[in-house]
Amino acid sequence: MKMIRLLLVVWCTFTLFAVVGASGQTMKPVDKCLSCHTDIGSDEATAYMTDIHYKAGVTCADCHGGDPTVEDQDAAMNPKKGYVGVPKPSSIPEMCGKCHGSEKSTFKTAYHLDDVMDEFLASVHGRALSQSSKGPTCISCHGIHNILDINSVKSPVYPTNVTKTCAKCHSDPDYMKKFNPGLPVDQYEKYLTSVHGKLNKAGDPKPATCVSCHSNHLIRSVKDPRSPVYPMNIPRTCAKCHSDKSYMAQYNIPTNQYADYKQSVHGIALLQNSDLSAPACNSCHGNHGAVPPGASSVASVCGTCHQANSDLFDKSVHRAAFAKSNLPGCVVCHSNHLVRQPSDTMIGFGPESVCGKCHKDVPTDSAASSILAIQATLDSLTVGRTDAESLLGHAEQLGMDVSDASYSLKDVNQSLVESRVQVHSFNASLVKSAAEPGLKIVGNAQVSALGEIKEYYFRREGLGVATLIITALAVLLFLKIKQIERRSEK
Repeated sequence: MKMIRLLLVVWCTFTLFAVVGASGQTMKPVDKCLSCHTDIGSDEATAYMTDIHYKAGVTCADCHGGDPTVEDQDAAMNPKKGYVGVPKPSSIPEMCGKCHGSEKSTFKTAYHLDDVMDEFLASVHGRALSQSSKGPTCISCHGIHNILDINSVKSPVYPTNVTKTCAKCHSDPDYMKKFNPGLPVDQYEKYLTSVHGKLNKAGDPKPATCVSCHSNHLIRSVKDPRSPVYPMNIPRTCAKCHSDKSYMAQYNIPTNQYADYKQSVHGIALLQNSDLSAPACNSCHGNHGAVPPGASSVASVCGTCHQANSDLFDKSVHRAAFAKSNLPGCVVCHSNHLVRQPSDTMIGFGPESVCGKCHKDVPTDSAASSILAIQATLDSLTVGRTDAESLLGHAEQLGMDVSDASYSLKDVNQSLVESRVQVHSFNASLVKSAAEPGLKIVGNAQVSALGEIKEYYFRREGLGVATLIITALAVLLFLKIKQIERRSEK
């Protein structure tokens, strides 16, 4: 009896080692299809031996159908056994979705597979496939018989390979014009010129790739508000990496850009006011060809929106001075990510001024007098307008008609805007010339208001005198009447 038990233990142990390989994986099911194709030297069979599905025990029949347990070719490839041969492109997502779809299974649970098929079908790629059999499918990116783990450096969707994988279609004009003729086909070439692309090409898997910004399976149109590259979402998309201190540590890049941008005049316009014309990260840095603007190019970058300011700066003394000191143009005064709403307090030598960064209010600083003159001109215009508005308001309260003078002050805004733009010329005489029309309007409005106020008090004084005279006459008339009445009584 003991001998029988011992033999039973030995048999069970032998069976266990036969089922469990040295790698710890369970013995793969019988797959006569693979055996036959291996014997005849099929390239597909050779490639499948390294496929992640082969290692997981997926047989040829799981994708191609048929009966993998029989050696007879006709029986194995019998359509009644579900044999389909080469799947049609349109059926590939459904086929892959048996494991990678929403349906639950022990296999899916065992391998921690995500539900990605519904995402793919809702993506621009899924819609393209629904329109044409030449549209992208799962195998377009992952391969066919040699699908590798996404963490394998040889996988076509590994970070250092995925951009080339995307470029297979997106750099092909003939292919892309079938689906989106207006989409540029030079994104990959631009990417290679970017900081991200250069690091990626050098073998660094961390910098952004196509999927970092566009997602992988659920790729939406850039015009879709749900897309991570929709204008209002771009800052947050970039911040996934650029606000992560541990992620950015090895590149010595600060991580406060997004926090600063949200408080900036640009960020408030885009994120709070939903102004899609406001600049996001890619407006200044580029998108596929993203590079930090150099010191000499900052003014040109800002000039794409602020052209008048940029033109004036290019002609100013600061252009050469900044270039000589390698200073980044507009950023010196306005900052880069934390661009505040400009104000007149930036001019001069006060606590909020930017002029004081480089200049001093001393006789030896030749620019000091020009700075103070520009400040005085702007103050004259703004303070003058405020005074005129106050005087006109007072006159209006007195009941005087000042509508024409009040309306004329609206034109001061244009003069003020032009004067502030001319500040970028750093030429006091040009600023004054731009302000003169506004100063004239302010002066006329003040004169008009004072005239109306004077007229009011003149009328008031005249009315007072007239009232006194009328009252005196009334008293005299009353006394005369009394006198006549007394005489009549006698």
